[in-house]
Amino acid sequence: MSHTDCDTLILGGGSAGCVLAHRLSEDPSHRVVVLEAGRRDWLWDLFIHMPAGLTTPLGNPLYDWRYTSEPEPFMGGRRVAHARGKVLGGSSSINGMIFLRGNPLDFERWAEGAGMEHWDHAHCLPYFKRAESHLQPDEFRGAHGPLQLERGPCTNPLFEAFFAAAEQAGHARLTDLNGHRQEGVAPFDRNIRGGRRLSAARAYLHPVLSRPNLTVRTLARTTRILFEGNRAVGTNYRHFGIPRTIRAGRVISCSGSIGTPHLLMLSGVGPAAHLQDHGIEVVADVPGVGEHLQDHLEVYIQHRCTQPVSVAPALKWYNQPLVGLEWLWSKTGAAATNHFEAGGFLRSNPSEAWPNVQLHFLPLAIRYDGSMPNTDHGFQVHAGPMMSNAVGSLRLQSPDWRVHPALRFNYLSTDQDRRDWVETIRAVRHILGQPALESFSGGELSPGPAVQTDAEILEWVAKDAETALHPCCTARMGTDALSAVDPSTMEVHGTDGLFVADASAFPALTNANIYAPTMMLAEKAADLIRGDTPLPPESVIFHQALPTP
Repeated sequence: MSHTDCDTLILGGGSAGCVLAHRLSEDPSHRVVVLEAGRRDWLWDLFIHMPAGLTTPLGNPLYDWRYTSEPEPFMGGRRVAHARGKVLGGSSSINGMIFLRGNPLDFERWAEGAGMEHWDHAHCLPYFKRAESHLQPDEFRGAHGPLQLERGPCTNPLFEAFFAAAEQAGHARLTDLNGHRQEGVAPFDRNIRGGRRLSAARAYLHPVLSRPNLTVRTLARTTRILFEGNRAVGTNYRHFGIPRTIRAGRVISCSGSIGTPHLLMLSGVGPAAHLQDHGIEVVADVPGVGEHLQDHLEVYIQHRCTQPVSVAPALKWYNQPLVGLEWLWSKTGAAATNHFEAGGFLRSNPSEAWPNVQLHFLPLAIRYDGSMPNTDHGFQVHAGPMMSNAVGSLRLQSPDWRVHPALRFNYLSTDQDRRDWVETIRAVRHILGQPALESFSGGELSPGPAVQTDAEILEWVAKDAETALHPCCTARMGTDALSAVDPSTMEVHGTDGLFVADASAFPALTNANIYAPTMMLAEKAADLIRGDTPLPPESVIFHQALPTP
């Protein structure tokens, strides 16, 4: 074999990349190098580590790649902004810090695909448990993993009113949305520890940076994977703008659902005709690269609050210095939480086999960009369907690595998606209209009482909805003609020595935020890539609303 600079080269120090770096460097004789295009997650960078600072990184070029969709044809031609982390830890350093696995039936559905039988819930559960350290471990929850989770305290009286209203609307009140039952409302698990964000970098990477066989280079942008024949042998990258090359025994792309397919295509792995249209030499014709793009869309249903109990005063400019000082001094107070402390899952109609709507409740009326309605106090539910069958694609716009790919999500493009949206808004309004919230509610601010008919709801969603930032499936696992990754090895079809381990490999979008299943996938991928015996499956009984069809 020709000279190599490392045994394993990991492209991307985001959520999955941090897991792979930790696990693969456990063997002291195995040399691991991580190339991260973003910068370090320095401790002095408060907006990364302060949970309530999460609105600042979104849209900020220092933290965010700032992708934008193509004009969405079913949303009036809107371009939807799409944040992705541009810093060590990736999107786990700028996300909402909600830790939800999805429904166990998501993984039963994964296992229905060709070659996917070892990705059912029983085979995934041990890796969920290996990743986490939960305060109340049981047959569903782990006790010794790097991800130390905290449950939302939900001390604001609006949370109790929300829980009571959900119960009055016929929904169960739960304690753990990642356990036996997902359908219902409960406090969220969050990747927050001691008042600080616990990103994948802080959980998995920083504790092992002293390992002599692990090297992490930030501000190192990979421009092309290098091949000898169809074997990946390294990459070209730019480090502080200087062109460099590194050779490796194997290459793992952990660049995310947008970065991974983009890099594969730039390197000659993808749909042959599309690559040739851009003058790229084809290494492997893999038609599934860039296909199957899926995401969640969500809206804000906001109410004015008639009692002075919301979190709004903490965001007033004259209160922010004291809030910040309290966090700096003791890691407590309004800045020590993401405020996404509770929510739940429900079925939009009784015929659904499992929950297909997710809710996030906040004792505050605010958008991701930090903008607020003109009211002193408010509360809101973020809501959206989880099981949309709308599918999009990712395409090259140029062979130049500096040009973002074209993203088309096709939100609201199917009858099912539009039906689910109408049912979702009506279900949320049913909860917010219950007696438990009556003494707090001063009326609906968004969408407002003028929006009532199915057509009016869909028009409002098309104008107002934002991405929930859950892109996936653009290099999906499977053995069929439109898959891209071998589910038994994580190797890219048609190549040798090139692997993918991030949310692009999901075969289907899960029924919740995607951070937790991404970490599970990376944990399992680490065993598959290094050839370890996988953890034995753990069959547990989980709640099912209806028999699956």
